[in-house]
Formats: sequence, C-alpha cells, structure tokens
Amino acid sequence: MYASYIMHRTQIYLSDEQERALADRAERLGRTKSALIREAIDRYLEPAAAEQTALARLRTAVAEAHGCASYLPAGERYVEDLRAADRERARELDERRER
Repeated sequence: MYASYIMHRTQIYLSDEQERALADRAERLGRTKSALIREAIDRYLEPAAAEQTALARLRTAVAEAHGCASYLPAGERYVEDLRAADRERARELDERRER
C-alpha cells in the first residue's frame, strides 16, 4: 500500500544574519535549510516534552546537591535571620531619621 507524505509550502522572511547563520549551519551539517527549519519548528511545538526533560534535569541536580553545604543553616532559619536583620536595619534607619 502506498502512504503519501504531503508537505505544505510556506514562506518566511529571515534577516540577513538569520539567513547566513542558517546557511552556514546547513552546510556544516550537510542538511538543507528547510530540514533545519522543520526541526526547529518541531522542537518549538513540543515544549511539554522539553519542559519535562528540563524539569527532570533540575530535579536530578537538586537531589545531587542536597546536603553539600551542611554548614549553612536550614532554609527556614536562614530566612528568619534575614528578616530579623532587615527589621534591625529598618529600626536603625528610623532612629537616624528621627535625629
């Protein structure tokens, strides 16, 4: 059985810089500019898969980094210390203004 593969023609406008960069990459890779454009469109139209991959990489990095800076205070304690320092600084500024 014959399965037809239909392509639709479209026209896009590229800047001179985009055209040069695309032509250079196509030549370097031994592919057509059209093939590179189709590949870029496919990647753009499937962001969920890319986001999942990026999320998986992030989770792996966080898991690997966990515990590597045990000398730092816990996150909640760190935030409370920052807030206390901000309150102290605001109090000092208020005192200076009142003088």
